Amino acid sequence: MADLYSQLNVACGASEAEIKKAYRKLAKELHPDKNKDNPKATERFSKVTQAYDILTDKDKRAQYDRGEIDEDGNPKMPFGYGGGPGAGRGGGGGFRGPNGEPFEFSGGGEASDISDLFEGLFRRSGGGPFSGFGRRSAPPQKGADVAYRLEVPFEDAARLSGQRVTLGSGKTLDIKLPPGVEDGAKIRLAGQGQPGAGGNGDALVTIAIKPHRFFRREGDNIRLDLPVSIDEAVLGAKVRVPTVDGAVMLSVPKGSSSGKVLRLKGKGFTGKNGQRGDQLVTLEVDVPDDAELASFLEGWSGRGKSNPRAALGV
Repeated sequence: MADLYSQLNVACGASEAEIKKAYRKLAKELHPDKNKDNPKATERFSKVTQAYDILTDKDKRAQYDRGEIDEDGNPKMPFGYGGGPGAGRGGGGGFRGPNGEPFEFSGGGEASDISDLFEGLFRRSGGGPFSGFGRRSAPPQKGADVAYRLEVPFEDAARLSGQRVTLGSGKTLDIKLPPGVEDGAKIRLAGQGQPGAGGNGDALVTIAIKPHRFFRREGDNIRLDLPVSIDEAVLGAKVRVPTVDGAVMLSVPKGSSSGKVLRLKGKGFTGKNGQRGDQLVTLEVDVPDDAELASFLEGWSGRGKSNPRAALGV
C-alpha cells in the first residue's frame, strides 16, 4: 500500500495548505459522480479521502509519522515497533515506551535485567503484566450514512427551485439543486446521518426527476411537440406555448409545415456553467376532418401542386 503522502502526491514535510490543495485537485478528478463507470476511480477517491482525513488531523498525522498507526488509522505493533512509512520520518523504529520515548537494550546483561526493565515499564503505565502492551485505542467511528430518495418535479429541476427533504428523524431541511442536476445525482448533507462516537454520519440524497407529460429533456434543452391548426400554419399566427416558466407567445411563420422547429431562448435546464438551455418547439399541423376543407382541396389539388417528395426521388 502506498503511504499517505504518496496517495496525495505530496512530500513528507508538506504543509497543511499543500495537502488541502492536492486533495481538492484529486477529489475533483476522482469524485464518484464523475466516474460512475470507473470503480477504480471510486476506490482511489476513498483512499485519497482517508489520507486527507489523517494528514489534516494534527494528532493522527503525528502518530502516523512516528509509525504508531498505519494508512488506515489502525494501531501498529507494540510501542511502534517495526518499519513502515512513519518509521523513517519519526527518527527510526525500535521499541518505544508508553509515552513514545525510544530506549535500547545493551549488548550484555542478564535476562533478569530485561525482565526488570519490562516490569518497570508496566508499573509506570499503571497496569499488570502485559497490561496495555502495544495497545492503541482505535479512532472513534462516525455514525452510518443514511440514503434518501427525493422526487423533484420536472419544472423545479429546470429552474433549480429549492426543495425540502424530510429526514428519518422527522427533521426537515431545505436544499439547493446544483446547476446541471440530472436524474440520479446525489447530494450529501454532512452530519445528518446516524449518530456515532466519532460524530454523525451523512445523509445521501438521490435526486429523481419526475418525467413530464409533454416536456422532454435533451441535454440542457427541452423539447416540446406543439399542435397548430392548418390555418395557423398556412397563414402564420401568434400562439401561446407552455414553458417551465409559464406560458409565452410564439410566432408561427406563414407557410409552416409539420416538423418545423422553433426556438425559445433560455427556457431550458440550467447547465453546469450556470447558463440555461433553450426550448425547442416542433410544430405538428393538425388537419381536421372537415367536409368544406376537403371540397376546397379537391378543387385546388389540380392547380400545379408541387411534389413534396421530389427530394426523395419518388
